Amino acid sequence: MPPATAPILSASSLAKSYRHCREIARKRAKNFYYSFLLLDRQQRDSMCAIYAFMRECDDLSDDPSVPNKKAIRAAIAQWRFQLDHALAGQVGDHPIWPAFYDTVLRYKIPHRFFHEMIDGISSDLEPREIQTYDELYGYCYQVASVVGLTIIHIFGFKSARALLLAERCGIAFQLTNILRDVREDAELGRVYLPREDLDRFAVPVAQLRSGKEDDNFRSLMRFEAQRARAYYEESAPLLDLIDAKSRRSLWALREIYLRLLARLQNADYSVLTSRLNVPTRTKMGILLRAFFR
Repeated sequence: MPPATAPILSASSLAKSYRHCREIARKRAKNFYYSFLLLDRQQRDSMCAIYAFMRECDDLSDDPSVPNKKAIRAAIAQWRFQLDHALAGQVGDHPIWPAFYDTVLRYKIPHRFFHEMIDGISSDLEPREIQTYDELYGYCYQVASVVGLTIIHIFGFKSARALLLAERCGIAFQLTNILRDVREDAELGRVYLPREDLDRFAVPVAQLRSGKEDDNFRSLMRFEAQRARAYYEESAPLLDLIDAKSRRSLWALREIYLRLLARLQNADYSVLTSRLNVPTRTKMGILLRAFFR
């Protein structure tokens, strides 16, 4: 929890920190950044601060300049240590912390979500093969649902049901990412499609790295895509549970991810031989439609 007496951050240091976070989000947020543009200035800046924190977490786990897993774990432990200090108002020297602390304090975001984010990226340090759907759900919760649970505090909500639906929305987004990145992840030793599903559709793990897209693989992908779509449908009422001024942003973000899922489907799940994304012009069109909603 924030300290009883919050530290006084100078206007210049806070502005510099938010500017730094905006630049990170502008360069790297991709799908998320488009939805940020539909928020008011303070919300947009706060989204960028949260994104900058998440980006730093991801970069620590994938930093090619760090020599070994032991060094990466040490870096993550140090980052968690800095997080605890930042949440207590001791922002230190890292440029994201002033904006991050201001955001968490302003929107009363529970601190546990940030530790769960770090737990999620830590779980990807070693090669892994997900065995069951329950295990996959737990992974998606850590790396994606906690993001949704964080940012709806910036969107604003009153009903506790919004928390459950934000969790489900995060699951939908992460399942979509997993379907797009099947081969890339498998080549890194990360197989997120559950072993129980691979066995059910007779798809060996080696096939995910080979580029072979046969009927069994496509049936598997259709099965997993239907799971994702079910979570999009279940979480749709979240749009009406957040503050009205934030709904355009969430609508745009969901629409971009739904377009990505549709793109995978329309390509007959040819994700082992190509990387599919939503074109920038399509994202801009969604942004315009959201603006005039």
